[in-house]
Amino acid sequence: MEYTVQELSRLAGVSTRTLRYYDEIGVLKPARINSSGYRIYGEAEVDKLQQILFYGELDVELRTIKKIMSSDNFDSIAALREHREKLLAERKRLDKLIATIDKTIQSKEGRIIMSDREKFEGFKRELIEENERKYGKEAREKYGDQAVDRSNEKLLNMTPEDYARFEKLSSELMETLKEAFKTGDPAGELAQKAADLHRQWLSFFWDSYTREAHAGLAQMYVDDERFTEYYDKEQPGLAKFLRDAIHIYTGMKK
Repeated sequence: MEYTVQELSRLAGVSTRTLRYYDEIGVLKPARINSSGYRIYGEAEVDKLQQILFYGELDVELRTIKKIMSSDNFDSIAALREHREKLLAERKRLDKLIATIDKTIQSKEGRIIMSDREKFEGFKRELIEENERKYGKEAREKYGDQAVDRSNEKLLNMTPEDYARFEKLSSELMETLKEAFKTGDPAGELAQKAADLHRQWLSFFWDSYTREAHAGLAQMYVDDERFTEYYDKEQPGLAKFLRDAIHIYTGMKK
């Protein structure tokens, strides 16, 4: 079956403007343009749009989606299986958060006693599992299973006060980094403050600190596109700026 832009828009629940934009950037081209100048989409394009929307639900950026799906070895069935695994992991994550909410409600109603540690257990486990999904394989290959397991255990054993400091520090780090970026000077006072905040942030995960390891991690923020995307979604170029600030802070770059 074939569809015009309007028909595919209604079928998929996306705007015609979105479909035209997908065409412009090359992520979803129509099968053909008819004699009246209308975009026409066939079964292959419908399937491709479904894949794009699945990736979108998993917060994959369009440029990454395009790169994945335009690859010569792209396997649509394997991609669907991967989507399923990620969605199951997301359901598991949400189930844990819902369980924490349910226990909190019962505690507020006086039906159970909930320890302070239990109140934050779901959030900490969510953070660990997200890190494992995104970076676990590379981290374990680079640092070893024991180091990663110790880091996870350290996070799980945070007291409520520690966790509150961690959350506050994370926000302060990002705000300071964005303000420093506006100066354009990675050696400036604000940028060096951000680098020091980053060192403090690492203390929640690392058993010990070295300047070399800090600088190496900062370089990975630029070399690994997943880290780059995380920082650059706040401000394009932020990952490189942070890398430069940390390299100056650690003495790796004069």
